[in-house]
Amino acid sequence: MPRESLEVNHNYPPSYYAATAADRMVLRHELTDAVKTDVCIVGAGFTGLYTALRLVEAGKHVVILESERVGWGASGRNGGQAILGFSCDMPPIEAQLGYESARDIWNLMRDSATEIRQRIAQYNIDCDWRNGHLWTSILPRRESILREWQQEAAGKWNYETLRFIPKNELPDWVGTDRYCAGLYDPTAGHLHPLKYVLGLAAAAERAGVLIYEQSAALRYQQHGNRVTIETGKGKVTADALVMAANVYLGDLDKNLSRRIIPVGTFMVATEPLEEIAQSLIPSGVCVTDNQFILDYFRLSADGRLLFGGGCTYLGGTPRDIQKAMRPSLERVFPQLKGIGIEFGWGGMIDCTVRRTPDFGRHGNVLWAQGFSGHGVLPTCVAGRVLAEALLGDDTHLNRFMKLANPPFPGGKLFAAPIEAAGKLWYRMRDLF
Repeated sequence: MPRESLEVNHNYPPSYYAATAADRMVLRHELTDAVKTDVCIVGAGFTGLYTALRLVEAGKHVVILESERVGWGASGRNGGQAILGFSCDMPPIEAQLGYESARDIWNLMRDSATEIRQRIAQYNIDCDWRNGHLWTSILPRRESILREWQQEAAGKWNYETLRFIPKNELPDWVGTDRYCAGLYDPTAGHLHPLKYVLGLAAAAERAGVLIYEQSAALRYQQHGNRVTIETGKGKVTADALVMAANVYLGDLDKNLSRRIIPVGTFMVATEPLEEIAQSLIPSGVCVTDNQFILDYFRLSADGRLLFGGGCTYLGGTPRDIQKAMRPSLERVFPQLKGIGIEFGWGGMIDCTVRRTPDFGRHGNVLWAQGFSGHGVLPTCVAGRVLAEALLGDDTHLNRFMKLANPPFPGGKLFAAPIEAAGKLWYRMRDLF
């Protein structure tokens, strides 16, 4: 059946991103028969698409099963901030793996920042990319965290591009008095995540990857050196399976699902701010703070403030996201008091107990998850690590597999309440 005959049904959660990427959305077919392939990937988000691109470039045949739409989950709804590093930062990784292995992982992260820019240029993806990230401190006692990371990055990881921004220079970077210092990273950047993931999918399809939407993987079974994946109406037989669905993995693999917990997070987009926009972030960078429950924000290509923050460990999002987020937005930018907010949306991020990434392999079944709210660049790392392992070089995957990511305590019923109680301490610490 040709695509042109398909009924148009965007079926994406309402968001600023979905509203401004509608012209890029292509409705793909559901899997309704049995197919054979070299590698089957579950999840058409960043991780799955990066893995698929590397595999197809190496001559492999790849099928992707997506339960909803390309980029429907976190890849198409996130803050759009491509920041170097993992959610856990580097000390926990070094503590578990040792310096040499940790340095190798940090270099993978640096390479991923370059790779994203290269793929944007290679595939001509119009995704509103802009350079630069500013990490800020609200509390004076946390200014030392910025300086310590600058010193550690240069002295230990050979990353000398970070620039400390004292308070008297901050007005050139961000139009608020809330922060006492900042740390600028020119290698980081920000983009329109849904436009980007749709661009990656289009590139993958041009290279020969088959993507099936509305095709949730319900169960899989390993048979020697083959694996069979069943959907509601079809079946894939492959040499290997990659699970890249994160919190949307469901019951496909309960052991993996127990190693992450879904955490709700949310964002808003203001009305176009016209001449006010430039005064909010004169530098054009994306901004985060170093509170445990952080705020993050940036300007869109059409002059809106995209503002995110907050999280819910018990699942779900506020009934009125715009109302819930307004106090935080106006606390950072009092000059926007009463400004129109046109979009509010939320979604789930996949957190591990220790916020370390969870990559692994069991025979011919591989996975990557646990990006813990910090995934734009780490998913690019994951795609490289998984693809290399499938192509015969599991050096990097073996390093990641040494990171301990135990199941959440309390099981499915009590894991979220226990985690929420534990994080209350950090919320209180943010206040003082």
